[in-house]
Amino acid sequence: MGELTLIRTGSDHAGFRQLVALLDQDLAVRDGDDHAFYAQFNKVDAIKEVVIACQNDVPVGCGAIKPFSTTAAEVKRMFVHPDHRKQGIAAKVLKELENWGIELGFSSCVLETGKKQPEAIALYQKTGYHITTNYGQYIGIDNSVCMTKSLIAKPQTPGTNEY
Repeated sequence: MGELTLIRTGSDHAGFRQLVALLDQDLAVRDGDDHAFYAQFNKVDAIKEVVIACQNDVPVGCGAIKPFSTTAAEVKRMFVHPDHRKQGIAAKVLKELENWGIELGFSSCVLETGKKQPEAIALYQKTGYHITTNYGQYIGIDNSVCMTKSLIAKPQTPGTNEY
């Protein structure tokens, strides 16, 4: 397997661009005729907060955040290469993005995924995201699933394992 390294970078990183190209190919198949609609909202030219997961110096996963509002960051472009899935890489990338969001002063994250991406929905729910009403350009889009998560730690009740 090799050690997993998380790198904070920007959208101009070559490894990020390679992974995003694979992501776009995957989404084109999953979304079919709807792909052009979603593609217009997934431009990565000026994203400053990108996390890349590398195994043995090879980029295998990525994700990004960008400001959505003054208090919320939007999670974008989450992807793990098919050969490296089921290893917890996406959850580690997501956690690093959330930590970065906290450092930038955001108190929550929002994201949009699709009904045709059940693995993504499962990951987000497992990591504390909750389905919310569709926002912005996704309002009224039946295939879209919008989710949110508070980044503010809730006080833990002694004796529980909740996080």
